[in-house]
Amino acid sequence: MVVNIPKLGVSMTEGTVAQWLVDDGGRAEAGQPLYVLETDKVENEIDAPTSGTVRHLVRVGETLPVGTPIAEIAEG
Repeated sequence: MVVNIPKLGVSMTEGTVAQWLVDDGGRAEAGQPLYVLETDKVENEIDAPTSGTVRHLVRVGETLPVGTPIAEIAEG
């Protein structure tokens, strides 16, 4: 499953991956915080949508448009 930058508000166009909370190659559990997303107004912990092994596609500090893939979670 691909994890994309979510749209958290009507005016949001981009977000910054401020911190990964699950290491690259680590295991995420559905509903567990996966990363911290920073917008122009606030920081949000974003939960993993599914359980599995996480592969980061971007580095901390990258600012990306809404909808950009930032990680993959291999179920199982």
